[in-house]
This record gives sequence, C-alpha cells and structure tokens, in this order.
Amino acid sequence: MSDFHQNGIITDFHNLTRRPLAALEEELVAFSARRPMSLILPSLYAELEGPALAHIVEELRRVPYLAEVVIGLDRADRDQFLQAREFFARLPQHHRILWNDGPRLRALDAELEAQGLAPQQPGKGRNVWYCAGYVQAAGRGRVVALHDCDILTYDRGLLARLFYPVAHPHFNYEFCKGYYPRIAEGRLNGRVSRLMVTPLLRALKQMHGPLPYLEYLDSYRYALSGEFSMRSEVLDGIRIPADWGLEVGVLSEVHRNYSTKRLCQVDLADAYDHKHQPVSAEDASGGLNRMSLDIAKALYRKLATQGVTFSAEGFRTLKATYYRLALDLIEAYDHDAVMNGLGLDRHAEEQAVELFAANLLEAGSAFLDNPGERPFIPSWNRVRAAIPDLPERMVQAVERDNAAVEPSVTKV
Repeated sequence: MSDFHQNGIITDFHNLTRRPLAALEEELVAFSARRPMSLILPSLYAELEGPALAHIVEELRRVPYLAEVVIGLDRADRDQFLQAREFFARLPQHHRILWNDGPRLRALDAELEAQGLAPQQPGKGRNVWYCAGYVQAAGRGRVVALHDCDILTYDRGLLARLFYPVAHPHFNYEFCKGYYPRIAEGRLNGRVSRLMVTPLLRALKQMHGPLPYLEYLDSYRYALSGEFSMRSEVLDGIRIPADWGLEVGVLSEVHRNYSTKRLCQVDLADAYDHKHQPVSAEDASGGLNRMSLDIAKALYRKLATQGVTFSAEGFRTLKATYYRLALDLIEAYDHDAVMNGLGLDRHAEEQAVELFAANLLEAGSAFLDNPGERPFIPSWNRVRAAIPDLPERMVQAVERDNAAVEPSVTKV
C-alpha cells in the first residue's frame, strides 16, 4: 500500500513506484468501466524520427485500460502526416491524429481567429488546447492524461501511476501532477525548475508575503513536469498560455477553479530522462532562454489576477532578490550532488542563473509595455458559447483526416 502525507496545500502521494505494475493495471482496467481514460500526446513531427517516441508507442501498445490515444501533430506536411498515421497505426487502442497544419483544422482555426478565439501563437499550449477540445467533443474519456513525447526512460508504469489518483472511483481528485527526480547519466538536471522557478517563487514570497497562490505553486515538487491527469470536465473551463508557460498556466487554473483538497501530485518514476533543451543564451527565441521568458510572463500575469501590482522598480528588486537566492541554492545543489556522486558544473549553473535573472527583467518589461495583450487561449466553454457546433465539426474534420484518402496540400 502506498503511503502519503498531507502537506497542507495538496495531497502528496509517494512510493506508488513500489507497487507491482500488474496490480496497478488490473485496478485501472476495473476503474475504466466507470471512468474511461484518454491520453493526449502533443508531438512535433520531428519527434517521430527521434529515439524516444517509437519506444513510447511500443509501451502504450501494452496498456490495457486506455479508451483512446489522441496525438496532436505539429509541423507536418501532407506526406509527413501520412507517415505519422502509419507510425501510430500499431496502437491497438482507438487513436486519432490532429493534423494541426492540415487544411481542415487550419480552416477551423481561421474561423476561431475571425471571432478572436484562436490561439495567438504556435507552441505546445496551442497543440494541447486543440487536443483538449477534441477529447471533450468526442466524449470517449472521463479522465484525461497528458505526457511529453521525448521521454527516453519511458515505461507504461509512469502512465498507470499518473492516472491512478484521478481514475480511482472512491477518490475525489480532479487533477494530478506528476513528479520524478531530474537525475540522468550521473548528473543533476532540471535547471529551469531548480535555478529559476524555485528561487523566483521564494523571491516573490519575500517581496509580496506568503500569498496562498505562491505557497500553492511552491508545494509542487516539480511544477514544470509535462505529465498531468485530470477529470475531463476540468478541460472545459481552463485558460492556458499557448507557449512554454503551459505548465504554470494549468497549475494556476486548477488552483483558481478547485479546492486544493481536490488536487494532488504523485511519484511517477525513480529515473527520468528526456531531450534536453540547450540554454540558447544568444537566441531569445529558443531553448531555456525562451522557456524562462515564457514562464516568467505567465507567472506575472497570474499574480496580477491575484491583485499583485508590478512596477519597473519592483522588477529590479525582484531580480536582485532572486539572484541572491539562486546563488545560495547553487551552493546547496553542489553539496547535494557531491554527496550523491553526481556531476554538477557550477560555472554553467551560475551562467544559467545570470541568464534567468536578465530574463526576469525582460519578461517584466514585456508585461508592463503591453497591458492589452491577450496571453491566454479562451476556454472551450467560451468557444462553444460563440460557435456552438465548432467542436463537433472539429471531430468530423479529424475523422476525415484519419480516413483512408487525404487531400493534397502544399507543404508547410
């Protein structure tokens, strides 16, 4: 039996990794009769050619409780979409691919744009948002999970542990966030979480006091993990960013809509590794550089909805406070790595902190300079209010895309 404790903010499940996978899957099969389960996989076409996704699909083939798998496919022309259909055809579960660059879904996106409801930029958030709308409209799943497609150490036990708290018929959790240690190949990873998000939240608490929202975010052991599950109705009312702020945005929305007694986090794996993003210090449009900017902006926007007032002077103070806290944490991480026989490059860690500190100011300037920005994608509740039949037409478009014959289109 797994043990857990209540930390005062959210329920924290530990040691599910100790339970035999066969026992977990047997229970989930029973749970699925009452709460059918859907899995969303947001993917770039390039990930089909990478080392992780083929293994993920092989693992998913052996999952006995899934009602459907929904793949959001970005940056794919017609030939690549057809290759993706063949790639995922081995899945025995009901599965559909959302060809986001195809003419049918592009036409629906243009219709949403005309109403001011379309995502304003490409990215993981946009991909997930369309998949969420499809899952809701198709109505096959009552519990929905999402995980990334670049997990090199994936095994299907991760998915079972992610689904379990939300799928259990006697639990009342609406949302579950996955946790795993960021250690791989003898190194301490997870730089954005360790070196930016943790000290940034602590700096904000130091400046603005122990706000419930900040205490809530700081209670997640890995707030930036790309793995979470939820009841399907949660998807209706959340407004998420289209960019790298997706994870912070989702956590913020479930905090706004639900009691913390209905939220939890769970250990997913003892080891986890995925494609590592470069720092991209010279390129603000990519890597950890872009990620840190998007996360900071998402956090500022959400804090503004909590009544926090920002100013240029305040952002300069935040940068200084963050920088000191982050450097103190590097010292602790270095000692932790030495004690556990792990590698950690202190010079690279401090360079990352310097970049993140600069980006806190950059994100603050963007926040102050563009107060009319519409940063969040509208909820699907609003879409249905404006265009009632669009979700159903999206299901029809996806069905036609996944049929045997496809229209020819120009390459994207």
